[in-house]
Amino acid sequence: MIQGLPLIVTRSDPGGMATVARAQAMGIDARHFPLFEARPIEWSMPEGDFDALLLTSAQAVRLAGPRLSPGGSPQRPTLPELPVYAVGAATATAAEKIGRRVEMTGAGDAQALIDAMTSRNIRRILWLCGRDRSSFDARGMELVALPVYAVDPVSPPVGWADAIAAPAVLLAHSARGARRIAACAGAARRHLSLVAISPAVAGAAGDGWTEISVAARPDDASMLAAAHKLCQKGQ
Repeated sequence: MIQGLPLIVTRSDPGGMATVARAQAMGIDARHFPLFEARPIEWSMPEGDFDALLLTSAQAVRLAGPRLSPGGSPQRPTLPELPVYAVGAATATAAEKIGRRVEMTGAGDAQALIDAMTSRNIRRILWLCGRDRSSFDARGMELVALPVYAVDPVSPPVGWADAIAAPAVLLAHSARGARRIAACAGAARRHLSLVAISPAVAGAAGDGWTEISVAARPDDASMLAAAHKLCQKGQ
């Protein structure tokens, strides 16, 4: 039974619709109003050898193109066969589906996974990432970022103004996303609540919200658990 305040999901697809589906399965009135759109960008393989492939998002797997799959040709060589270190089960599953061998799946954030990699005699890491990305401490290893996709802001979808005109709960999966949500919400923040994936993301959202809750862990499940409480609290 769906009840409580609506939940507004603003992340781009396919993650956005996946979040909506999970929320609806929990009985949350979830609605998808993406404020970003992901697209592939041109990339070329960096020089040198690598010991591991770091994947922090399933978007990188989806948008890197066929060169991420094993095989290829002299004209369009794929990435070398490297053990994959993936953040989150969804990213690991996406990598396995295209034939990549996943060595380790991190349940937390990318920094926690990098920390775990230090005991594995890894010296040089190739990180498939987005054009806009966070910074991490490589713990003495060399972390080479290779942007393969971009997530660009888009105009709020039709119905956005009506969706935020009344009390609702929103999700912020990144600092960039939090700033975008805040800008698009404007003065409506006074009757809107926000769930942030981390304290840093909560800080990026700024002030003026009815309430800001920080997920217990940096993952979708924890964010939805916090959102469920806010939706029930505010009904």
